[in-house]
Amino acid sequence: MVSLGLYKSNKPNHKDMNLFKLPQFLLLFIPMIVGSTESIAQSKSNKAIPVIFETDMGNDIDDALALDMLYKYQDQGKIKLLALTSNKNSPYTVPFMDMLNHWYGYGKIPIGTVKNGANSEGDAVNFAEKTMKYEIGGVKPFQSKKTMDETIDAVALYRKILSKQADGSVVIASVGFSTNLAKLLETKADQYSKLSGKELIAKKVKFLSMMAGNFYADTSKRFVEYNVAKDVPAARAVFAQWPTKIIVSPYEVGDEIKYPGSSIQNDFIALKPHPMVVAYEAYLPMPYDRATWDLTSVLYAVEGNGKGYFSESKPGKVEVVANGKTYYTEGNGQHIVLGVNQQQKEMISKRFVELITIKPKNKK
Repeated sequence: MVSLGLYKSNKPNHKDMNLFKLPQFLLLFIPMIVGSTESIAQSKSNKAIPVIFETDMGNDIDDALALDMLYKYQDQGKIKLLALTSNKNSPYTVPFMDMLNHWYGYGKIPIGTVKNGANSEGDAVNFAEKTMKYEIGGVKPFQSKKTMDETIDAVALYRKILSKQADGSVVIASVGFSTNLAKLLETKADQYSKLSGKELIAKKVKFLSMMAGNFYADTSKRFVEYNVAKDVPAARAVFAQWPTKIIVSPYEVGDEIKYPGSSIQNDFIALKPHPMVVAYEAYLPMPYDRATWDLTSVLYAVEGNGKGYFSESKPGKVEVVANGKTYYTEGNGQHIVLGVNQQQKEMISKRFVELITIKPKNKK
């Protein structure tokens, strides 16, 4: 247990926040007019958006739901999933994601993993481990040949992939710790690029869609959000030094939108055994509805805000202070913090169920 403000170290509880149940979300920002401009993630030519998914897969089931969304977007030709990068020290994260890549029909998507990252083992019920050990009649239906030790360093994978992409094209969806991103900022020229990490990001990345922090109007109710708390120095570095726009989906947004457990129970019967369903059922006793923190960042990364899913702050600056709490100041920055009203919550929830219940393209 780490005591930082109202931070609770166990990730399921960080995202349950039963101890700190707050009144209905109070929007901190005056909503901007939405829906009148083209999504910043979509180009006019409707080419597939190059996406990198940065995740602490295994701590909370929302990571698995978010990755399912990305596979569905890829099925539809909306994105090109360039890589999965893990920021969680766990022997099960890489095998779980490699298994999912193959199950969904994208076995060639590369996976990078953190080196000497924050230790998050023991923080949560590791659904990735339970899924990889799952058996039917003594047989494990979900297999992987990749291990954490056999996987390329995530930072090297970033440099390798970014160097090959069109300028200003890549969207990074970060739904875990900031360790890999901070290390990428510090890199120097190498065999992949003559540019420093910060220069490479500025040249190749369109924006970073990040699940992090919280921005309750009543600052006494602020707590150190888990993704920030696990590597505060890295989060501070990213928000202080990242050279492109950062779209922040804070704790309050995903906490207000739940994925229905009834969908898990009823909408995937034809595909059983389904690894995402097995993982969801392994995470907490069924039935339960789960908050959608990471899904919101993926939704914005791919669909932007052209449909008015979110309210947006004006551009400004997010700061992570020494204890890990997050603060936003309007102006003089490239950071936008998302919010939701009741209508938006309902619209987003419907969209999540719509996407996740689509049968994978390779299973038809």
